[in-house]
Amino acid sequence: MADSMTAAVIGLGSMGWGAAVSLLRAGIPTTGVDLREDVLAKFSKESGMIAKTPSAAAAAADVVFVFVVNASQAEEVLFGENGAAATARPGTVFALCVTMPPSATIDLAKRLQDAGMLVIDAPVSGGSAKALTGEMSIMGSGASAAFDKAAPALDAIAAKIFRLGEDIGTGSQVKMINQLLAGVHIAATAEAMTLAKAVGLDLQTVFEVISESAGNSWMFGNRGPHIVQGDYTPHSAVDIFVKDLGVVSSEAGATACPTPLTETALALFKEASAKGLGREDDAAVAKLLAERAGIKLPGM
Repeated sequence: MADSMTAAVIGLGSMGWGAAVSLLRAGIPTTGVDLREDVLAKFSKESGMIAKTPSAAAAAADVVFVFVVNASQAEEVLFGENGAAATARPGTVFALCVTMPPSATIDLAKRLQDAGMLVIDAPVSGGSAKALTGEMSIMGSGASAAFDKAAPALDAIAAKIFRLGEDIGTGSQVKMINQLLAGVHIAATAEAMTLAKAVGLDLQTVFEVISESAGNSWMFGNRGPHIVQGDYTPHSAVDIFVKDLGVVSSEAGATACPTPLTETALALFKEASAKGLGREDDAAVAKLLAERAGIKLPGM
């Protein structure tokens, strides 16, 4: 099926870019859409096709991956002017890979289904490095027919596809839990490394020890080197976790479930953003803590 399948990727950020080049690597003709001309030119050099609008990209695609930042952007690229839903053929699979409130995913999916489309609630995880190698994890829910039709494309971008049932919204709920842990672990990493610096420890040594100890986490292993090296190139920005932990906080509030660690981490990300760090790597929350402590981390 991959030989005859075509795909479109709307949003060529770090995760969308990885998905798009992974699709090309698998031999699936893929059209990329992004607002940035330089990114489109780069994708063209990878032998990808480019389109100026979502509607142009979706017109000939069997599977459309949506990798924009939030629910309002998803609404725009699907149903706004030059939106993908207007030109997609009935039966096209839309994989909604956006981290957004489950209620927003459900609403967008219903509107796509009413237009004759198949939909997978398909948020992803794994970071930009795994995206580039086609080894993301997909937390997916939706009709079996959608998974079956999109299988070659899903296999091209993901090493693990969790099929979480047919109910749209379940994938987004599980991603919300993942982001709760991810955001709290990033904040904890920043706090730990700042304290290590404050008491005079060598950060590289601390990183090596903790990486082999019970205090380790995936986020510590991934973000710790950013702090050690003072490299805050935005693979995932502070503002992403302002948004994602905001979703967690809102959804938890609706169920009256206490999330004190989320609230603390969210406050740190919001403060970091307000101090001008919003577009830096999310590990830059460590700079905020270091400033409070009156110390300098690498890169400050």
